[in-house]
Amino acid sequence: MSRITLSDRVAIEAGLYAKLSLRKIAEKIQKSPRYVSEELKRNSTKIQGVRPHGKDCWNATECKRVKLCGDSFCQKRCVACQTVDCRTVCRAYNNSPCVNLKRPPYVCNTCNLRRKCKLDRAYYIAQQADAMARRRYSDARSKPHLRGAEMDALDRLVSPLVKKGQPLTHICLTHADEIPVSQRTLYNYIGDRQLSIGNLDLRRKVGYRPRRKKKEPSEAFMNQEFRKTRSYLDFLEYMEKHPNTPYVEMDTVKGVREKGKRLLTLLFTEQNFMLMLLMPDGTADSVVERIDWLTGALGLDTFRSLFPVILTDNGNEFKHTREMETTEDGERRTKVFYCDPQASWQKAHIEKNHEYIRYVLPKGKSLSVIDKLF
Repeated sequence: MSRITLSDRVAIEAGLYAKLSLRKIAEKIQKSPRYVSEELKRNSTKIQGVRPHGKDCWNATECKRVKLCGDSFCQKRCVACQTVDCRTVCRAYNNSPCVNLKRPPYVCNTCNLRRKCKLDRAYYIAQQADAMARRRYSDARSKPHLRGAEMDALDRLVSPLVKKGQPLTHICLTHADEIPVSQRTLYNYIGDRQLSIGNLDLRRKVGYRPRRKKKEPSEAFMNQEFRKTRSYLDFLEYMEKHPNTPYVEMDTVKGVREKGKRLLTLLFTEQNFMLMLLMPDGTADSVVERIDWLTGALGLDTFRSLFPVILTDNGNEFKHTREMETTEDGERRTKVFYCDPQASWQKAHIEKNHEYIRYVLPKGKSLSVIDKLF
């Protein structure tokens, strides 16, 4: 089963507020109910409850007990005593967690008492849950799995062979039974200086450029105005309510530079038929102009029937949502939705077709040689 994504976590949070059962939520994201329950327990945000005088007892807020320590002259409430910890002598001490956190949905998102509750609470917030899971996954991969004697044995085996000039691929093949980690992990150990050799001892490694790290979408990018109420989750909900509605995937293909001619591509997913319209640049106005041209050429009714729903990405060229969805007279002609950031697989049909375009127009080749496509 594939790892859960941010889109799945957004669906889980929305399902919680809709008061759906874990089984219903699991069906929406195509996971098992147990998978969803483990996600809620593992990646919920814990919030500490009220701690009067640092005491984690259910009764600490209103407790008026005195003289629990046996001092008959003490007039101070035991909960405020700094000499004796009342939790060690009081029979009424109770710090057990809320029973609602032990049963589905294991969080307090929709609890009616959450505003008045003074106990420890847990909330499921998609963005924070995703960040928590990514951090845990990164930490697990960054630490060496071998330690002590196992790491020393690996060092004694691999380091002399590398110094003799043998490549790691050859070493891993010939000593597969003796090396308990993968070749990729072995590279990581050498790069992190877990062994007595380093990257400089690898003949080819020093000539490679470091990989670019994938940038996380910023909060500002996630909250762009034109994406509100038009996210990929909204698209799935709309298609679920209108199951027989066809949709079109839209994207652009750029040439050698950010400036210059571009192709606006529109792919009919049911027929796997794609239109390509040439644009003078990659601006949002040019996209609207091409959609206006299509509307005029086909007629408004025909355009509505062919393009009832358009799914595209978050590029700035698609930010004029209202202008794309309506004509100059204000009549609605289509409905536009946006994929999640860095989730091109959500419009996989058009991404695959772009590979075929690149057979003819490789990356880095200018589109200025194309005069007209419509």
